[in-house]
Formats: sequence, structure tokens, C-alpha cells
Amino acid sequence: MDFKLTEEHLLIQEAARDFAQNDLLPGVVERDEEQRFPEAEVKKMGELGFMGMMVAPEYGGSGLDTISYVLVMEELSKIDASASVIVSVNNSLVCWGLETYGTQAQKEKYLHRLASGEIIGAFCLSEPEAGSDATSQKTTALDKGDHYILNGTKNWITNGSSADVYLVIAQTDKEKKHKGINALIVEKGAEGFEIGPKENKLGIRGSDTHSLIFNDVKVPKENRIGEDGFGFKFAMKTLAGGRIGIAAQALGIASGAYELALKYSKERKAFGTEIANHQAIAFKLADMHTQIAAARHLVLKAAWDKDNGHNYDLSGAMAKLYASQVAMDTTVEAVQIHGGNGFVKDYHVERLMRDAKITQIYEGTSEIQKIVISRSILK
Repeated sequence: MDFKLTEEHLLIQEAARDFAQNDLLPGVVERDEEQRFPEAEVKKMGELGFMGMMVAPEYGGSGLDTISYVLVMEELSKIDASASVIVSVNNSLVCWGLETYGTQAQKEKYLHRLASGEIIGAFCLSEPEAGSDATSQKTTALDKGDHYILNGTKNWITNGSSADVYLVIAQTDKEKKHKGINALIVEKGAEGFEIGPKENKLGIRGSDTHSLIFNDVKVPKENRIGEDGFGFKFAMKTLAGGRIGIAAQALGIASGAYELALKYSKERKAFGTEIANHQAIAFKLADMHTQIAAARHLVLKAAWDKDNGHNYDLSGAMAKLYASQVAMDTTVEAVQIHGGNGFVKDYHVERLMRDAKITQIYEGTSEIQKIVISRSILK
């Protein structure tokens, strides 16, 4: 075993940390309050290669491994989880899905611009009646020979109004159940495609989350990903990798909260000494540090599994389940360590606490991760 990062990994981590501190931190409170999409910051992340990290250079990507990706996700998430989820969706759910399962024509048409950050993508699976139960798709894609007619509603879509390319999961043959589902590429501006109002969320408020409405949208057959009926498998395979990105996001939120709490505990005085010298605070910090280290090992193990061609369903689910719980526990304690200041936006920890909660919900709730884990260990 080798628990050391390579020199390349360390340089990538440092670049992400510098960007987060210098570009994301200024204005992060205002973006959260105003629910403002970090447009300029996303463009800069594209220039740095963060929007297509694992895409092959021939398609305009950085050609890096999953470990590099989770290192960047952690550093970005320490400062701004709204920005990091944009990176996660574009990398894990859109670029990876297109590069792995798309046709050569689809890759040529979309991947270069997605990987460079010129445009961004969205992954459209959830519906009002199909969240954790992804087989219950009500959105339909009727086969009309050389095209599909798409009807239905998707909700909780990250990058909902900012994306230019949408990967939409829809039911073509209800009788075939999950084997009758397809994945279609839909472009913004398609006739009959409407973007609903922006959701007013608890956390990741800088990320734009919308419902999407499809009314007789014509989608050419060449925009289908994979063979007929491949859509459900495509969604599950894509989400398995997406869990690693969200696990890294949760890890970053926890790490960011811990670093703020540690710094504050060395500055704030009570009863004649810095509060870090009080055992009640010192033990909180010890627990936070230990749990974050354990979460980091799980996240890096899942990334290593993916990079080495191993099945990462189990390791990815464990990483997301545990890291998201650590994110919640750590941010709550960080607020507690800050006392009254923890309730004030300028100290950042209250925002991290609000951002942490979604990591237990999207790309598979914690309960779904336990289903994945239990099925795997009971085989």
C-alpha cells in the first residue's frame, strides 16, 4: 500500500486550493444570499481544466484520473459547494456518460465544448414521482421512426437553466419496464422545451436548480445514447461514478468546516484561555479530525477502484454514505464551536452546514446507499 499522493496529484490539489481561496472565496456569501450562479468562476474553472478533468485530451479534456478529480472536488467544496456541484455534474454525469457510452458523432459534437467549460451539461433523471425509484419514469419518449417525441417533467435538475446540453432519461416502452427506458440528448432552445422557476433551496443556493418541462419535443434518433432500452443502465452506471464526486464534495464541506473551527478555537478565548485548551472543544476537534480522515480514505479508495478498472458500486456507495454523514456531523459541531458567531453568515460555517444536508439526498439518498451496500455484501 502507498498512502502518498503523487507529485502531479499534489500540484493539482494546490492549483484547486489556490483557485478556491483566490476566486471562489471572495463573494461566496453574496452568491449564496442572492442565489447567484457563479458564471465567471465556472468559466475560469473551464480554463483551468476542472470542467472536463477525466475527458481524454482528444476531446478537449485534461485526461486526468479520478483521484485528481476528487482532490479538486474537495478543495472547491471547502469554500463553495455550489461551484463544486456544477463541476461534479459536468464531469461525472455528463462528460463521463457521453465519453463512455456516446457515439463518435455525439462526442465530437458535445464533448469538446463541455470539457472546456464553453458550455455545461445537466443530467435529468428525477421526476415528481420518480426520485429514488428511478424505474418509475413518467416522462415518455415515443418512437416515431427517425425521432422521438418527448413529453414529461423533470425536477431538482442541477444546472437547470445554465446548461446547454441535457441528458434526459425517458420511458419508451412501458411494458418492458426498466428495459424500455432511453437516454436522450436534448439541447436548450428545442421547441417545446421549457425551464421552470428556480427552486429556493436550503443550501447550495448558488447552484441553479429547476424543473424542466417537455411538451412534444422532437429528439432525433442520433441523439439517443446507446442501444434502444439502454437508458436505465446508463443512468445507474453514470450515477455510480457520480456518487464518488458527491462523496468528495461532502468530504470537502466537512474539511472546510473543520479548518474554520480549528482556526477559531485557537483564537477565541473563554475563561482565561483559548477555547482549544478546553477539553470539551479539544475532543470535538479530535472526533472531527478522525472522522474526516476515515471519510477521505473511503473516497480515495473508491476513486482508486474506478481508476484501476475495479467494480466501484460498493466502495462508491460506502464513501458517499459515510462522507455525507461526516459532513453533517462536522458542520453542526463547527457551528457549535463558533458559538453565537457560528450563526452569523460572515463566519461561513452556517452556510457549510446548510450545504452539507444535500449530500445525503442527491445522486442517491443515504437510504439508497444502504440498499446498494447491503445487496453487495449479501450476494
